[in-house]
Amino acid sequence: MPEACFGCNALLHRGERLLCTVCRNQLPLTEYNFIDENPVDRIFYGRIAIEKASSFLIYTENGIVQRLIHYLKYKNQEQIGAFLGEWYGQLLGESPVLQGIDCIVPVPLHKNRLRKRGYNQLTLFGERLAQHLNASFEGQLLLKTANTRTQTKKGRGFRWHADKALYTLSDTTYFRNKRVLLIDDVVTTGATLEVCAKALQKAEGVKVYIATMAMVP
Repeated sequence: MPEACFGCNALLHRGERLLCTVCRNQLPLTEYNFIDENPVDRIFYGRIAIEKASSFLIYTENGIVQRLIHYLKYKNQEQIGAFLGEWYGQLLGESPVLQGIDCIVPVPLHKNRLRKRGYNQLTLFGERLAQHLNASFEGQLLLKTANTRTQTKKGRGFRWHADKALYTLSDTTYFRNKRVLLIDDVVTTGATLEVCAKALQKAEGVKVYIATMAMVP
């Protein structure tokens, strides 16, 4: 059967993949980089000492990015993660700041959620980034210890208190003196990324960078 665009449902033409040419050209790229200060950096100011943060796309309600991430997370369209990772990875590979990244770590799902969904939506995204950055992808070392419901609409304080004990490292020695790129799908308040970064920083000498598929402006 002919494939349809995930953005507008139009049939894809030869050479088009997942998105039609029109929707691909309309994707709202942030154009943030890992050198200049950007709004993603400012989310974490005064909260946690990370090296740098950035996002690939701007997430708006009822927009193309929302549709892509919805299909990725809830409609078994895992290939969207690979598509975004390949594109973003090419851009990140040009950044001199990220040339020394040792490994890429996704925000984990709890084992029950992972079993139900069948995949972590960040895995293929992270694997593509790792290829472009000549880094390893480590999807089993940061663990989620409780199966909580998504809290994207809760306040920052509520999310922090709910998440602060949820993430742990299976091996702190692995990350010793490493430069780690922590990844997620969408950053809103940054609470979950903050707690994951704090878990990583229990390893001696670790430096944490953050990259997400999208950010809510």
